[in-house]
Amino acid sequence: MPPTRRLSPPLALGGAVAIGVMTAVQARINGVLGVKVDNGIVAGLISFAVGLAALSVVIVCIPSARRGVGRLRDGIRDRTIPFWMLLGGACGALTVSTQGLTAGVLGVSLFTVGVVAGQTLHGLVLDRIGFGPAGVVAVTPGRVLGGVLALAAVGISLSGDVLATAPLWMLLLPFAAGVGIAWQAATNGRLAQRVQSPLSATFMSFIAGTIALLVAAGISIAVRGVPQAPPAEPWLYLGGFLGSAYILLGAFIVAHTGVLLMGLGSVLGQLATSVIIDLLWPAAAGPELWQIVGMVAVAVASVVVALPRRRRG
Repeated sequence: MPPTRRLSPPLALGGAVAIGVMTAVQARINGVLGVKVDNGIVAGLISFAVGLAALSVVIVCIPSARRGVGRLRDGIRDRTIPFWMLLGGACGALTVSTQGLTAGVLGVSLFTVGVVAGQTLHGLVLDRIGFGPAGVVAVTPGRVLGGVLALAAVGISLSGDVLATAPLWMLLLPFAAGVGIAWQAATNGRLAQRVQSPLSATFMSFIAGTIALLVAAGISIAVRGVPQAPPAEPWLYLGGFLGSAYILLGAFIVAHTGVLLMGLGSVLGQLATSVIIDLLWPAAAGPELWQIVGMVAVAVASVVVALPRRRRG
């Protein structure tokens, strides 16, 4: 059931924007890490392992989180928690692997708009069928227009010489990651309600993601060979901390916003932050300045038109 004490739309949207800011910073960190170790999947595994370690320490220190993990364990043992609720982390594994494979080459802005398309389309579908913890969320004209504007931002990003400088598969992977992010947010939100602990749901997400990445990294190493040694710069390992923070925040606020609005808010945070990152630290195949400005302007409009409006009495 949806929470009885709801956050105000501006506060919930602020949380979604914060998720986007953290996601953009994480994308660049994991992108650089992927370049350093010459294996994006291994970079994703490192990021998830750091996040899992951080969450383990936090859970040990918080009694309510330990109780939530106990309810999670009991639900798995008694099979009262469906297996699919435990798989949100698999989509998180896809996201961080995609960051490691593409963000260091495409830049954060271009990576983000691919994610936007996947999040927007899948968020509309998940809200309409009631898959998220908020139940069925009406697909209003404003929400549809917000989704259209978000896709328009993608169109702006793909104009110019972008398609000529980046391979098609590298542009499609962020879209797939966006689809996964929408599903992960809805799934983790449902699990957080079931175990009454967003922190425990996030912990389960990182366990599932780490297992998936261990398998994927093993296959990648067998095919491509041993990656480069992990770099010595400490900041390259902060992606895992950011990932645990925004997945936890998403599991909490998705019940207040619905999947689509949370995705649009995070888009705003991602694009605004990615502009700063790409201007200060340009990537090889990043968009032009006019494209970056246009993407952000359209993304802001997409969030504004999708916000719920209060009815006058």
